[in-house]
Amino acid sequence: MTDTDHRTMRHVLRREIAGTIGLLTDEHDFRVMRRYRSFTFDDHTTYLDQVEALLRTRAAQGSHTTIALFDPEDYAAFCAGTGLEPDTPASRTRFTAELATTGPTVSYDGRPLTELVPELVDEAVRQATWEYAATLLARLGPCATCGEDIGRATFARASHLVTRVLDTAPPGNRHLVCSVTGTPESLLAVLHADQQPDGTHHLDEAELLEFTTVLALGLATRSPGGLVMRTSAPGTPDRVYGWRLRGDQGDGLVPLTAGEVFDAYCTDAESGDLISPESGVDYCVPPDLGDGGAPPAHRH
Repeated sequence: MTDTDHRTMRHVLRREIAGTIGLLTDEHDFRVMRRYRSFTFDDHTTYLDQVEALLRTRAAQGSHTTIALFDPEDYAAFCAGTGLEPDTPASRTRFTAELATTGPTVSYDGRPLTELVPELVDEAVRQATWEYAATLLARLGPCATCGEDIGRATFARASHLVTRVLDTAPPGNRHLVCSVTGTPESLLAVLHADQQPDGTHHLDEAELLEFTTVLALGLATRSPGGLVMRTSAPGTPDRVYGWRLRGDQGDGLVPLTAGEVFDAYCTDAESGDLISPESGVDYCVPPDLGDGGAPPAHRH
């Protein structure tokens, strides 16, 4: 076999290797990385332009690239914990490989970075929200009276409630928002359920896990909060309805009246001023969720 044959084979193999690039999405993180002499970029805009050019080149060559959010503080902690010298490209590569399996990522699909970066940041926020809520839920521990794991029991209850909310919704695309007011952090989770041509709904598993965990935390801690659903279908007005979280009553969700939903949507959250209602939107009473074999709510 000739050298040319070997080069051809290596070129083919390169297309089989998926790559990950750690991206510094904002100016502050970029400035932090400039303290390392081996990081040779001196302008964030130029850096982003070069990253985007590299992504386009790899895509043109048939290579798949994942973009990960590179956080300088996490990188420094990673190097300290592994004993790596942080001021080397090899260490940054090791950290980026770790991000590919544990951190927030998006796949490069040809869109410009101006569109992909907000998506990557949203993914990072979503993962951080889930980790925070899951940690607080786990810390609740067992019930002092019956020994039942409060977090696990409430998560099972929240999973059932999310299923019932989706099953009782009218046809169309669904957009759910769960908010929990707490100390020191208030949490917000979003879940999309887009209707497919065959009538089924597509759910993102990571979104579903985060949403259910935040709902479970609100129920378990009996924190103020709410769950709002908006459904959209061609040829019909959007329907908006919701529930108030009440971990100490019934199944934990108390239906909001149509007037309460209207007030929530038509009041500015910061100023308290009234906002004109949207046209083509019905503010409704939610459907009866029933019980449907739900696991019992923890009462102790």
